[in-house]
Amino acid sequence: MRQFKSVLLSLLFSSLFSVGMAQDNIVDEIVWVIGDETILRSDVEQQRIRSQIEGEKINGDPYCVIPEQLALTKLFLDQAKIDSITVDEKTVNSQADMRINYMVSQIGSKEKLEEYFKKPMDEIREELREMVETQQYVQQVQNKIVGDIKSTPAEIRRYVSKLSEDSLPDIPAQLEVQILSIAPNIEQSAIEEVKAQLRDYQDRIASGTTSFSTLALFYSEDVESGKRGGELGFMGRGQLVKEYADVAFAMYEPGKVSKIVESEFGFHIIQLIERRDERINTRHILLKPKPTAESMKAAKERIDSIMTAVNEKKFITFEQAVELYSTDKNTRNCSGILTNMQTGNSKFELQDLPQEVGRAVYVLNEGEISRPFLMLNSSGRQVYTVAKVKSKIPAHKANMKDDFVLLKRMYEEHKRQEILSDWIKKKQKEVYVRIDPNWRNCQFEYEGWVK
Repeated sequence: MRQFKSVLLSLLFSSLFSVGMAQDNIVDEIVWVIGDETILRSDVEQQRIRSQIEGEKINGDPYCVIPEQLALTKLFLDQAKIDSITVDEKTVNSQADMRINYMVSQIGSKEKLEEYFKKPMDEIREELREMVETQQYVQQVQNKIVGDIKSTPAEIRRYVSKLSEDSLPDIPAQLEVQILSIAPNIEQSAIEEVKAQLRDYQDRIASGTTSFSTLALFYSEDVESGKRGGELGFMGRGQLVKEYADVAFAMYEPGKVSKIVESEFGFHIIQLIERRDERINTRHILLKPKPTAESMKAAKERIDSIMTAVNEKKFITFEQAVELYSTDKNTRNCSGILTNMQTGNSKFELQDLPQEVGRAVYVLNEGEISRPFLMLNSSGRQVYTVAKVKSKIPAHKANMKDDFVLLKRMYEEHKRQEILSDWIKKKQKEVYVRIDPNWRNCQFEYEGWVK
């Protein structure tokens, strides 16, 4: 099932398109039939070549493993038809666009993407949309089969007690970190200078002297979108910062350039490229007003004075200082605790911390506070910061005391796979399956394919 999930959820570049040229050399034939669906030799070859390109290890003979993976997907799709399951087209289109945007950001431009896959963008998008749609169908069927898995501490404890020592995951050393940040003030003169520059860009675009994309490429401080002429790709309102979204979604004329928009990232001008229902494709130029040397010095002096009060225990704790003085809106109301966006909790491996924070806390013990250092906050703005090590957890084998949430997820995933495995075995008996004799000599994960 892990291999099946890997195939189902694999994305981007090679996963759908990179093997297009290889198909020309394949003599096609039907190798499996599942219900009224077929698996072609070319389907297997595509998946095999994709795995080679991505460095994905196939545990076993690829001409046995891959057809079975594809067959499992078709079992779930067959059940989706029986249950009249539908998918939300807006969600499918939105996810497909997000993945297209990611691919474009990785390869550099739409034109390069089309050249790489030797297909027009509409064809690439449609193939990716079909892949996302298949994922949606399969996920909905699986969720319906599995239902809501509930677990008790006693069940989890019994499950863990039956695992061998080697089966328990190794938990690397982790730590929890709190930060207090002070952002330097931005002088009004710096803001006016940025606005004047953006107004000049607006005039140059309106007069036709310079294109928006050229200006974005050379001057936008959003470096990644700047490489693509400022283009962000199709996004929904919730994917954009509010101030940007409010202006962008009020635009209806392609090519039109917005007024100057202020957000937490700086100041933007926006050009509408295309609208699709509740999604828009825009390009923008971002400029950030810079603090003066005097403002930077004042911010440094302020954080020094705050930390003097904390370190000398002058009626204020680090946590109280964060609440009163920190300018970091993401951590100010939670005692400065950083959240690991990969896991959703507050525990980090050292290498997963923001680089500047990791360097500052590397030599600290639990409860110790770093010296002030400069870092970029989530808005890309330089701030003076101090970091405190809230807790340090040494490397260990997972246990109920320290890693209950992880073990709970392990148990519930185990139960989920048990339920899905039982369903697959039952479904195999109900669906017509025919495998070409030349493709039967395999040790399949599920024995019920050959009847």
